[in-house]
Amino acid sequence: QVHLVESGGRLVQAGGSLRLSCAASGRTFNGYAMGWFRQAPGKEREFVAAISWSGDGIYYADSVKGRFTISRDNVKSMLYLEMNSLKPEDTAVYYCAAEFRIRTDMDVAGRTAREYDYWGQGTQVTVSQ
Repeated sequence: QVHLVESGGRLVQAGGSLRLSCAASGRTFNGYAMGWFRQAPGKEREFVAAISWSGDGIYYADSVKGRFTISRDNVKSMLYLEMNSLKPEDTAVYYCAAEFRIRTDMDVAGRTAREYDYWGQGTQVTVSQ
């Protein structure tokens, strides 16, 4: 079992920046690819970014590429999402998720919600005009 807790979401003006954090506890953080997803009201949950447990495999949704940066600290069991140049359409609840990966897949991370095994409760990000 992996327990995930997100933090850092808040109201921010368009063009601003935020850093989301996700603290993991329970089973070892190594061995899990990590991802960020988001869900806006009335919309399905969508992929934002993912990072393999080695840190070498990093993936972004086209909508956030060049503006968001995902990173992880395996010593501290932390996942981060640095968000810059925020837009109103980035408004959503942001979730972190953990996906178990075997050692041979240490450089791979999933990009669909169904690939992930554990989820946090989410943190609200609101970007105003």
